[in-house]
This record gives sequence, C-alpha cells and structure tokens, in this order.
Amino acid sequence: MKMKNITGGILAGGQATRMGGADKGLQILHGQPLYRHIAQKLAPQVDSILISANRNLEQYRQSQYPVITDEIEGFSGPLAGMLTLLKQAPTPWVAFVPCDVPYFPLNLVEKLYEQRGEALAVYVDDGEREHPTLALLNRRIIPMLETYLAQGDRKLMLFMKQINAHPVLFADQASAFINLNTPDDIEKANKLKK
Repeated sequence: MKMKNITGGILAGGQATRMGGADKGLQILHGQPLYRHIAQKLAPQVDSILISANRNLEQYRQSQYPVITDEIEGFSGPLAGMLTLLKQAPTPWVAFVPCDVPYFPLNLVEKLYEQRGEALAVYVDDGEREHPTLALLNRRIIPMLETYLAQGDRKLMLFMKQINAHPVLFADQASAFINLNTPDDIEKANKLKK
C-alpha cells in the first residue's frame, strides 16, 4: 500500500568494510545492483524515494531517483545519511531501508506507520534482534539528531533510545531482514531463486 505522506530513504552511503570496501549498494544480485532491488520493493510503499550515497554517484543517479550525499564528512554512519535525507524529504515521515536488506516485507512501511502511536520514530524488531536502520522517522527529530551528531555520537541505537523510539515487532520474519554484508553473502544469495 502506497503511503502518501512518507518518503522512502535508501541508505547506501556507508564504507562497506565487510564488503572489502566495495560499494555495497552496487553489488549485483540476480542481475541488478542491490539498491535497485530495494527501490523496486520500496517504491510501491511510499510517495517518493531518495538515495543516500557518498560515492559512485553517477551509477546511483541512473535510477532517476535523487541521490544525496552526507552533509557530515567522513562516513559518519547511518545517522548522517538519515539526517541528510530527513532534511531533503518533502513529507513529514521518512521510511529508511539500508541497501543490503533486499528481502524486507512488502508491508514494512504500512506496518511501521500504523504502529507508530505517538512516537516520532519506530524501528523493526524481528523477534530475535533489533534493526534500527529499518525505521520510520518524523522530520521533527532533525534538531535532536543534529545535536546528537554535533556531540560526536554515532551510535544509532543509543539515539533511538534517547528520542523514545519504539520497536515494531515483525515476529517470525527474521529471514526478511537478513543483511548481505560480504561478497560471500552476495554469492550465496545469487544461488537462491529470486
């Protein structure tokens, strides 16, 4: 279901150290870059899409989606990308999905939004672990996030706790939130059927 007041944010701006420094979002899964899988699955769920990337910008721009680089220099982690996309988003809410989680549920955005309650931020909990990069954030957290990053803090989960974000349970769906972090992960995923 398409949510009109929500922008989709694809996080593809990291260093990808476990990928040997290769740009994770551009790793090929079933014939196309990982970030394209995310975009295709996210597009029907949101009003528009923005991509956070810090290198290979021309390749990301081939998607025709706006590509935005972090305001904070030096690969400051997912929060830097989240801040930049929140500032650029034309809607009050932004749903974030990292570029390495291609199996996320088709109802991700709808469920996060429906279960947000009064919170300005919610994130995925698959019943086994928390996934704070799969999150729905309101633009009203921008000043809090700017202050947090200005203090030199980078830990995403710590920030979520500070702003009273709450988890949304996607029980028995741990496989939907598998990260493809390494070349080996990509190789194995390519051997699986689409």
